[in-house]
Amino acid sequence: MDIWNFAEYAAWAVSGILAIIIVLDWIRIDTTYSSEVLTSSREGEIEAMTEEHRL
Repeated sequence: MDIWNFAEYAAWAVSGILAIIIVLDWIRIDTTYSSEVLTSSREGEIEAMTEEHRL
């Protein structure tokens, strides 16, 4: 085996690890937050409430 075969296997391994991380994060977020929270657009409202404007 040459260096390119090792690089290919390493790339597939990294890809598999990233896929597992994405799926685990998806499951964690899905079980932590409700669909209403995930589909809301409250981010702008939260930012507007926490910002302080001084003139």
